[in-house]
Amino acid sequence: MTMAGAPVPQTRLLGTPPVPGVIKERPEDFLVDEIPLIEPSGTGEHLHIGIQKSGMTHDDLVDLLARHCGVPVVAIGHAGMKDRVAITRQTVSVHLPGLPDPPVLQHPQVQMLWAHRHHAKLRPGQLAGNRFSIRIRRTDPLAAPRVSQALRSLAARGAPNGFGPQRFGHRGNGHRLGLSLAVEDWEGLLQELLGSRGSPFPERQREARELFDAGDHEGSLRVWDRGDHAERTALRSLAQGRAPRRAVMSIRESTRRFWINAAQSAAFNAVLSRRLETGTFDRFLAGDLANLHPGRSLFRVSPGMLADPEESRKLQDRIGSFDCSPTGPMPGPDCMASEDACADLEHAAMSAMGIQPLVLEQSPFAASGERRSLRMRVGDPHVESGVDEHGGFIRVAFDLPRGGYATTVLAEVLGSFPQAVEET
Repeated sequence: MTMAGAPVPQTRLLGTPPVPGVIKERPEDFLVDEIPLIEPSGTGEHLHIGIQKSGMTHDDLVDLLARHCGVPVVAIGHAGMKDRVAITRQTVSVHLPGLPDPPVLQHPQVQMLWAHRHHAKLRPGQLAGNRFSIRIRRTDPLAAPRVSQALRSLAARGAPNGFGPQRFGHRGNGHRLGLSLAVEDWEGLLQELLGSRGSPFPERQREARELFDAGDHEGSLRVWDRGDHAERTALRSLAQGRAPRRAVMSIRESTRRFWINAAQSAAFNAVLSRRLETGTFDRFLAGDLANLHPGRSLFRVSPGMLADPEESRKLQDRIGSFDCSPTGPMPGPDCMASEDACADLEHAAMSAMGIQPLVLEQSPFAASGERRSLRMRVGDPHVESGVDEHGGFIRVAFDLPRGGYATTVLAEVLGSFPQAVEET
């Protein structure tokens, strides 16, 4: 189960009665199919591979493929990071200049579905979206019509485009690690990552964390699980007598980038929550930056546009037709600043979370930043109910654009972010 404290939106958009339930009791209850944006050309130095995995983290998948192909981790490309407690299908790329295709991987949790050459590495975000098929357990199958009504409402209006708990790690503290990294608070970051006095943690980690608190880096290192890559890497560096900064910088770059992204996501979720609370989730404020669908082109909504009744009506009609949406900030050097009433709301919402946008814009570890739509389209919704050998269930299926979180949609349906039986 995801630890409490992840800064996810708490206000629901829909007024429909919630339907309680849990997800991810077993991997086959959560299916994800990546919708590709590009088709491999058939030639080039990069091998694009269709992968199906089950019960495996993204980092473990990358490590496995790097070892199998005999390449460094940086040679592996991906469009998106998929859930661990799930059966997921996605495309990855492997840079193999002058090298033959690797043999078919034989692994109980990973299958190679196909392989084709291409001229370019697969980059994060290089996908059209994902198709989800999710079985909700510990629920009343007779509530399926209410779930269907909720999904239809979201398909018509748009769902809040917030980041789900998995964006913040299984302890829900990725944003705290990211903010410490942004201000180069090395000791604070290591205490949050490795110690027992920070965010909540699984009880199985208590001994390792208390050994770290006592200054026994080698003892702590021996106790951490092999899958705790960041913790073990940092401790190994500390045990070798290296300074806290070097210990943090020894951690995989993708992990450090994940923490910075989590801090940006916390800022966005804070603004989205405030827009939901104030009823301006799908209504423009003066100084808003509007996002044109399906691209990322932006235009500013001036006070004069909203003061003109005819212009204001046209803007609201464009929101209703999903031509454009209000946006929120993912703070960074390339994130355009809002103005007027919108800027006041955003600054207040982020300050309440303890987030200063300038820190994320000016840090040497800053990610680029962008404006993100407050809404996402829920495509092709489908609901059915049934009973199998594991009991009753409601199955929901829908498409989301890239960057969209299924758990955010389910939070609207179930009344809160759904609980997973296992850590994710």
